[in-house]
Amino acid sequence: MPTLILLRHGQSRWNLEDRFTGWVDVDLTPEGEAQARKGGELIAKAGIAIDRAFTSVLTRAIRTMWLALTAAGQVYVPETKDWRLNERHYGGLTGLNKTDTAAKHGADQVKIWRRSYDVPPPPLASGGEFDFSKDRRYAGAVLPDTESLKTTLERVEPYWNAEIAPHLAAGETVLVAAHGNSLRAIVKLIWNVADDAIVGVEIPTGNPLVVELDAQLKPTAARYLDETRAEALPG
Repeated sequence: MPTLILLRHGQSRWNLEDRFTGWVDVDLTPEGEAQARKGGELIAKAGIAIDRAFTSVLTRAIRTMWLALTAAGQVYVPETKDWRLNERHYGGLTGLNKTDTAAKHGADQVKIWRRSYDVPPPPLASGGEFDFSKDRRYAGAVLPDTESLKTTLERVEPYWNAEIAPHLAAGETVLVAAHGNSLRAIVKLIWNVADDAIVGVEIPTGNPLVVELDAQLKPTAARYLDETRAEALPG
């Protein structure tokens, strides 16, 4: 039966600096690299053979995938990168310190921007430091200028249906190494999590979530490979 492994990237440099990162292409910290390698070691220890891997076009997720596959002894696995697996776009909050932003706009407002299902932050102004429209990774794409979790799911879902689900339907074991919100979108899709509940779902960094699926790609069992850092499972 098909198996899906969801792996959230390790700690990034802007995670450490408490900044809204979104689509900004920052690298892993040494701790983040260690988390990614640990994820791969857990996969190897569990004896899981991966058939295919998917990730975003952002360095922290790509390197998490590479480090995990290397540690798992499966660096040869075919891999696909796509911007539709990117982290949520944080719009005008991009690059800002989270604590400073809460002091300026109020903790309640920042909580709404960060944690509500369908309220996006203010849009990102064009032409600024974090304008991604000239980045060749996104050539030909219609890019958002801000996203809620709802609109993040709206870009992830077609990619899931067209590119990832067919490999699972063929019985493959698929690794998706991505970001907190793009993985949260996948969790919402496969478990059909309610809108008001999905915002509370957390996936720990570097801890593979292994999901066994039935023929309709609905979860039949799920477990975190590092039980000491496991969050509550959806559903």
